[in-house]
Amino acid sequence: MNKRPSRPFELWLLIISLIIIGISGLISGALFILSPDGQLMGMSPDLLTGSPFKNFLVPGLILFLFLGVFPIFAGYGLIQRPGWRWPNAVNICWRYHWSWTASWAGGVIILIWLIVQTSMLGYIFFLQPVMAVWGSAIIILAMLPRVRNYYISK
Repeated sequence: MNKRPSRPFELWLLIISLIIIGISGLISGALFILSPDGQLMGMSPDLLTGSPFKNFLVPGLILFLFLGVFPIFAGYGLIQRPGWRWPNAVNICWRYHWSWTASWAGGVIILIWLIVQTSMLGYIFFLQPVMAVWGSAIIILAMLPRVRNYYISK
């Protein structure tokens, strides 16, 4: 019987990081969607001055989908390793299971979100550098050989 080796510790750190950021993105995004004026998050639409947005609805949708749903989807894929074929349509690293590609892409998405946010709004909150470190850590964890090798397609 060809038994798969146990998941390395670094992989569990990656999965937990993705799930935590995903839950945070779902909650924050939902609060902006429910209250586009930012009141539920304690933020003023004045923060959006200089951006293309008049309220937090569109940023909330982006946050909900790309920093909420996507990381949870990637984390689920890392845990379950489902044999779905449709994610492979966008898997640029065909040698690896799509969930591995989605995991490091989740870190890249966090960094892109922060770059766009700070270029539009400037530095406004201590969580921006914290999230930059978190996104970088997700990328680094995904790229570790023990994690990468666990997801090589057979």
